[in-house]
Amino acid sequence: MTWFQDAKFGIFMHWGAYSVPAWAEPIGELGTFDSEFWFAHCPYAEWYWNTSQIPGSAAFSHHQSVHGGRPYDSFLDFWRAENFDPADLASLFAGRGPLRGADTAHDASPCGRSRTAPATRTPRSPPRPRRSIADASRAAGLRFGVYYSGGIDWFAGRRAVIRHEDQIDDHGRANEAAYAAYALRHVQDLITRYSPDILWNDIGWPDQGLVDLPGLFAFYRADVPHGIVNDRWDGTHSRRPDVAYDFRTSEYQANRSVEGSGPWENCRGIGFSFGYNQAEDASHSLPVAGAVRQLADVVSRGGNLLLNVGPRADGTLPPTQWAVLEGMAEWMAVNSVAIHDTRPLDGVSPSDSPWLRWTRGGNHAYALIAETGEMRLPHLAGLLDLDTAVRLDGKPVISEGTAVTLGEIGDLPIVVRFDLVS
Repeated sequence: MTWFQDAKFGIFMHWGAYSVPAWAEPIGELGTFDSEFWFAHCPYAEWYWNTSQIPGSAAFSHHQSVHGGRPYDSFLDFWRAENFDPADLASLFAGRGPLRGADTAHDASPCGRSRTAPATRTPRSPPRPRRSIADASRAAGLRFGVYYSGGIDWFAGRRAVIRHEDQIDDHGRANEAAYAAYALRHVQDLITRYSPDILWNDIGWPDQGLVDLPGLFAFYRADVPHGIVNDRWDGTHSRRPDVAYDFRTSEYQANRSVEGSGPWENCRGIGFSFGYNQAEDASHSLPVAGAVRQLADVVSRGGNLLLNVGPRADGTLPPTQWAVLEGMAEWMAVNSVAIHDTRPLDGVSPSDSPWLRWTRGGNHAYALIAETGEMRLPHLAGLLDLDTAVRLDGKPVISEGTAVTLGEIGDLPIVVRFDLVS
């Protein structure tokens, strides 16, 4: 797990047929609404097929008025990726400083299905970008992972509309043996073709396929000895008898209880959706300072941040998403030493007034601080050597024996490095 815990920052990508309608209600973050309201007003554009099938929902009305109620699969004809440049995207992602990347697809689009998938029901073949993303990512020095939605597939199985999370297992998920075999072949094929550094499953696994998972993970380990899997397989991963996963996952505000219990990551979009949502604007998205704070907060608590981008149907990133990643790149160019290869600093607590987080790497401690105006940072007796305080951006730090005074600080965190007292 060392490489994963050192990486700290990864890029998620959701891109598929849903990127054509690209529409959802931007109501807010997962984990802040009750389930029935959430599914009827789902802000995830990649769930467009499901939400647009719920009468009375805004997505249903949008689908009828804008798209005439057309079959969802017909959107594949308009997912053309004509401006898709995987090398350019990989360069942007590598500029953020992550040591790993992951590309994903959440629906029936061949982006997320292997050669064992049935033929599409549309006149033309949509793009199949996974290989080019994998090659470009690795050429840029990134690790590469694959996502698979084992629990729900809107291309095969029952295609039942889900209105509440309680319906996922018994109503929305295909649990028959044929579907279990179908999913197993897909993931085996993804492993064989891409040797992914991360195998990231979602929404569980077909009940009748649970018996196959120990063999699947053994197959994966033989191909990728350093590979790791997440915790969304219904607790069936058995690399060791007492461990059911390699790392835990939270999503926006949901499942936050797993944070801090061994290796973990928080995944979220720059906005409220994973897939591109044309109904979102900057007011629904993290600003650069908010994205950096999210990263610093997660890392200071021992986690990783998996930040999602959602390209448009033509393969380009929306300007808001691009600007956030560019802003993070500028910040990471100066301050990444406080993020990568670090661990939480024991003996300190985070503060929100002023906003302050701590990490440590080697013999150094890093204070990540955001505040309006100047501030004084008290000495942590016996832990930090105050005389060694240095702002990584080169601005002055005044040591006063029992505290340090910092110059002007804004919403974007600055980093102050200290030697640890041996």
